[in-house]
Amino acid sequence: MRARTTTRLLVLTLGGAAALTACSLPSTEAAGSAKGPVTLRYQGSANNVTLPELAAELGYFPTIRLRWVGNTTSGPQDIQSAATGQTDFGGAFSGAVVKLVDAGAPVKAVVNYYGSDARSFIGFYVKDSSGIRTARDLIGRKIAVNTLGAHAEAVIDTYLEKNGLTPAEVQKVQLVVLPPNDSEQALRRGQVDAAALSGVLQDHAVAAGGLRSLFSDYSLFGAFNGGQYVLREDFIAQHPSAAREFVTGVAKAIEWERTTPRDQVIAKFTSIITKRGRNEKTGNLRYWKSVGIPSRGGAISDEDFTRWQAWLEQAGIVDKGDLKPSRLYTNAFNGLATGGAR
Repeated sequence: MRARTTTRLLVLTLGGAAALTACSLPSTEAAGSAKGPVTLRYQGSANNVTLPELAAELGYFPTIRLRWVGNTTSGPQDIQSAATGQTDFGGAFSGAVVKLVDAGAPVKAVVNYYGSDARSFIGFYVKDSSGIRTARDLIGRKIAVNTLGAHAEAVIDTYLEKNGLTPAEVQKVQLVVLPPNDSEQALRRGQVDAAALSGVLQDHAVAAGGLRSLFSDYSLFGAFNGGQYVLREDFIAQHPSAAREFVTGVAKAIEWERTTPRDQVIAKFTSIITKRGRNEKTGNLRYWKSVGIPSRGGAISDEDFTRWQAWLEQAGIVDKGDLKPSRLYTNAFNGLATGGAR
């Protein structure tokens, strides 16, 4: 990947730092026993409910158990933890999955877990008073993103190039790595010129006023699947039934969110966060709008990876013409994709 200058605003990150101290559990923790439940260790998201957490609450995991080991704000870090055996599954942007597999990691994408649609998307915001109106106005400016080499960077680069910036000019747009919980305040304080915001954090920021949307991933691509959960291939080989239960449970949770009235979804999320006792806030949940995953049950397709092929090649993640989506994923464990579950 080409070089990109990174700035970290430490003054804002202390409160949003990921709690990963418990991620050193031995990999055998996941194995369970032949007769007992299989335990899957995972990283969560502060003040949010992940699809596996929802699936567990809804009773879609009858023979597997989840063990929370901390929170992550970075998809690449999350799937790296899964690949190295610190956790048993993780999720990240499609391009980050490609990068990890190309590096030789023995993982397989098994279900989409996030995406963008007309109601839920990653937007890039500036202050109302900002003079930034076009892509060219971003040259020499700072944009807050949660990590490098992932979704936000791919979308930003695509937006800039589609609007006529040369590769050299794209390099002059500086990406500032911040935890998502800190990006809004960094923007309002003028420490960055624009910020990537999504989910309830985006809706809370917009509701507070004073910000203006510059562009979004939805405006560039329409509705699309953005990233996948991965499982290690050794876990799949050792626990195929647990893999199917996990993937199909997540798929069912996606459809539950899609078809359940919004107020009931928010009530369920609030109950889950309250019961787990992690000293979190639930106020932002009222801004939840949709699951954001267009495919039924999160089924994966080649397009989920080829959509980013030009960026992956330009970034040096894959060689030109070398992207082979079929080796990256499987829908075999997704009962909603294969017709094996309802």
